[in-house]
Amino acid sequence: MNKPMKHGYWGATVDYRDMLAKIAAIGPALEANAPGDESRGELSPETFALLKPLRFSHLLATEKLGGAQMRPTEVLQLLEAVTWWSGSAGWVSMVHCCIGAMSAAFLPDSAVERLFGPGTDNRFSGQGAPLGMLKKVDGGYRLTGKWSYGSGFSHATWSHSACFVDDGTGKPAKNENGDVIIMCAHAPQGEHGQLGNWDVLGLKGTGSIDYDAKDVFIADDLVFPILTAPPQRLQELFSLGIVGLAAIGHTGWAMGTGRRMLDEIAKFARSKSGRAGLLGESEKFWHDYGRAEASYRAARAFVMEVWGEIEAKCEAGQTMDTRQISLVHLAKAQIHEAGADLCNFAYRASGGAGLRAGVIQRTFRDMMVAANHFTIAPSIVTSAGRELGGQWSDRTWQFYDLVDKK
Repeated sequence: MNKPMKHGYWGATVDYRDMLAKIAAIGPALEANAPGDESRGELSPETFALLKPLRFSHLLATEKLGGAQMRPTEVLQLLEAVTWWSGSAGWVSMVHCCIGAMSAAFLPDSAVERLFGPGTDNRFSGQGAPLGMLKKVDGGYRLTGKWSYGSGFSHATWSHSACFVDDGTGKPAKNENGDVIIMCAHAPQGEHGQLGNWDVLGLKGTGSIDYDAKDVFIADDLVFPILTAPPQRLQELFSLGIVGLAAIGHTGWAMGTGRRMLDEIAKFARSKSGRAGLLGESEKFWHDYGRAEASYRAARAFVMEVWGEIEAKCEAGQTMDTRQISLVHLAKAQIHEAGADLCNFAYRASGGAGLRAGVIQRTFRDMMVAANHFTIAPSIVTSAGRELGGQWSDRTWQFYDLVDKK
């Protein structure tokens, strides 16, 4: 088999097709473990042992740091593949992948040498909403706070937590423009309290728990400004910022979930007895299925187009601009909207079968949870539409807001 063409910008040590083959090999076990993972509220040790050798936290890190330095379109397909077998396994994988990429992108050399150096195999989890406070001390900071939605936290080795900086009076410090300073702090996972609180509709096996920090020491080089951090390496790709890197994970997950539901309802309709047998003879069902396939495939093609263009810009030595981020947001939203629509279609078509424990029910619940995630909020799509339509052509993306340039 011919190896894919490699440009100097991307890594050459890991072939994503080899990883796809490994995912296919462990996939049946991931699926078999999914009900038990849901009952536990997190991935079982057996499930995570299958995922750990894939080192998702290192897929986008540079080869110099022991990473794969992989193309985003390849990472999307790997996340899609894991998620097809288990939505929770895919979610934990994408969180570790994206936060690992952020740490590898924005932390200074002294920090990444410790976190990604030879002999290490760290994984990263946490929360990007500023729910903690950093107080400056000699050599670093003291961190106190409480965060929710620490997906895959129990399987991580380091945390990634957004927080304000104490201005000396207990209030958030501001920069010279009057904007509140938000930092991302890293600490060993064991320094945090794991608080549970994960009783939810879907993505039940992700262990997206609450966690806290009580006066935890953070070294000076283990923080970066979450809104304005300049990339320390791979400047072209990592100019996407934390929001762009997070989009790779959420988008790949939605690709896998939508594909699985389409495959599952088609398999159900091909069976020969009961409601499924009647469904297989229904002209309306197959018409609606065809439309759902078309919608999903169109959204997926849009995703691959957007990220393919980003790869081409990286290879040409160009950093990302406002338009790239707008398209990333639209593609991410569209694959989720297509997925939510087709999951509603499949759930309704399946009748009583969708009510019972199984792949259709679990996939439906997972997608409904993901479709409510703040990263695909309607306001983000609205802002992207305004930028693409030329109304806000003089603005720039800051976190998930399109703001006036300063």
